[in-house]
Amino acid sequence: QVQLVESGGGLVEAGGSLRLSCTASGSISNINDMGWYRQAPGKERELVAGITSAGSTNYADTVKGRFTISRDNAKNAVYLQMDSLRPEDTAVYYCNLDLTIPSRTFVRGITRRYWGQGTQVTVSS
Repeated sequence: QVQLVESGGGLVEAGGSLRLSCTASGSISNINDMGWYRQAPGKERELVAGITSAGSTNYADTVKGRFTISRDNAKNAVYLQMDSLRPEDTAVYYCNLDLTIPSRTFVRGITRRYWGQGTQVTVSS
């Protein structure tokens, strides 16, 4: 069974920084793409940043130049460094990992996406 645990959220003043972490545990064969999403009250969940297994990254326009996504494959972890935070960054942040897990039925395993439990980020003005 796979479990994702997030940490690092909290309350910060505008202009401040936070670093989110997401670690996967369990029976995992491979971690493919990783990403961070966020959902503000009354809004749809949106992609904030993504990183491929090769290390290529992409960011939402609203966070480019302020947020940095990184990964540590040895730790099954993905991080989001958030700098120059703004009140509009306030949301629940979720990690999303594309994982391959072992399967007795399929030799190549089963690949599916997993979500973290979410961590609240609140930026005060």
